[in-house]
Amino acid sequence: MSKKAKHRIMQDLLKLDIHAIFTEELPADSNLVNYPRQVEGVCYSWVDPKTPSQPQMLHLSQTLVDEWKAGISDSEELLKVMSGTKRYQGFQPYAMCYGGHQFGHWAGQLGDGRAINIADVLVQGQPMQLQLKGAGPTPYSRTADGFAVLRSSIREYLCSEAMHHLGVPTTRALSLVKTGDLVMRDMLYNGNPAEEQGAIVCRVAPSFIRFGNFQIFAARGEKEILKQLVDHTIAHHYAHLGSPSKETYLAFFQEVLDKTKNMIVHWQRVGFVHGVMNTDNLSILGLTIDYGPYGWLEDYNPGWTPNTTDAQHSRYRFGNQPNIAVWNLVQLANALYPLIEEVEPLQAILDGYKDAYMRDYHAMMTAKLGLYHADQVEENFINQLTELMTDTELDMTIFFRELSTQIDLGFDAFWKIVEKTSYMDGAAMNQNKVKWQTWYLDYVARITKEDFDSIARQQKMQTINPKYVLRNYMAQLAIDAANKGDYTVVDELYQLLLKPYDEQPSYEKWYAKRPEWARTKVGCSMLSCSS
Repeated sequence: MSKKAKHRIMQDLLKLDIHAIFTEELPADSNLVNYPRQVEGVCYSWVDPKTPSQPQMLHLSQTLVDEWKAGISDSEELLKVMSGTKRYQGFQPYAMCYGGHQFGHWAGQLGDGRAINIADVLVQGQPMQLQLKGAGPTPYSRTADGFAVLRSSIREYLCSEAMHHLGVPTTRALSLVKTGDLVMRDMLYNGNPAEEQGAIVCRVAPSFIRFGNFQIFAARGEKEILKQLVDHTIAHHYAHLGSPSKETYLAFFQEVLDKTKNMIVHWQRVGFVHGVMNTDNLSILGLTIDYGPYGWLEDYNPGWTPNTTDAQHSRYRFGNQPNIAVWNLVQLANALYPLIEEVEPLQAILDGYKDAYMRDYHAMMTAKLGLYHADQVEENFINQLTELMTDTELDMTIFFRELSTQIDLGFDAFWKIVEKTSYMDGAAMNQNKVKWQTWYLDYVARITKEDFDSIARQQKMQTINPKYVLRNYMAQLAIDAANKGDYTVVDELYQLLLKPYDEQPSYEKWYAKRPEWARTKVGCSMLSCSS
């Protein structure tokens, strides 16, 4: 088929079929005035984005466009839509109402304070929502302005696509637009606000419904709307569960629990720390959503959180993410209770989480080590490894990747990996050498017993142990360049992270431990929720 003929059969990105199921099936806010307020008895409010002064397309996820088998016939028109300047096929934009627990405390109504759904469409027959983040205030903005800054928008844009290509369930990012307007932000919440460049990310997902969407109606005693929303979610995203009933609602909760558990296992696999696992940031589809103060483990530290707001209690630390997931699922169970009116079956589902998570986590960790008979690997063997990684401050990504490429099973070769990946000096690191040797000899014995072809084992390990992840210092370098008008680093990282498991020799400079200058640099060590 010629390129010309192929282009003709593509559907234009701006002419996807409208599929407005959310707004057609669920109650809307009748107040059309856009000001901060409590919005009761509805699922969403109509609101238009603010028109930016000088929008500029900084990046478009061509890979996502290609996945959708879509074409772009008019780049200027695309910019207008992705900046909020023009409606998508006349679709009336809206912001969703939800509540949530933030840092363990009920926060009441939250809602889309700076996210506006600009289109609900069908992509190859599947529902997809297009949402602009940072496009202006909504009735849910509270005291905020509804805008977003360039630094946080670059982080969300790159990370959404990076996570997808790592194989982690996630929302996606379609475009990154600079608005041409300045936004006032206190980046560290330390009383030093400054103007920053504004930006908008168009993020996409089959649905942006969160745990908090159900919580707000349960908290307000609005049972009928709660039922409408749950039935809508099941009908369009869990249709295989059947018609609404108590049994269907329980099956729905079980599937949400399973999807959430699977997402967390993936986070732990690649060393991702979300940083703000509030219930309003948990997707009902088990997708990673809301990329704020996230980060990747560098030196392996289960107690690390990237969020300055979380620094005192470290509620959302890496090692606590599995526990926070089930805590959030308890809140979802509470929200669904009015439709089920029985505690025992909900509790039974929740009780199954720990064993299921530990089983899947154990299988994941043994697979990272190239051990494929997980039932023959004791939990203590994995615990010994993670304790040694913590005590020796090993770079998680590089350690497992180097282990995936090792042919020589001698301890000397293995110790070179430890030396290469540790952030400690030699003397401190050597204190653990005997313990490492004991663990490693046990590891070799297990590999030998499995009698798996060594080359095939390495290849299999490399499919789950990425070589490249979006480290905070990498994102910060892209941000620093973009603030000076140079967007080449954004594109370079985008291209790199399309194939995180490949060697990519031309990008080898990114396969490196966190540089010393990044240890305490703002944006590299920890981040605030400010964006």
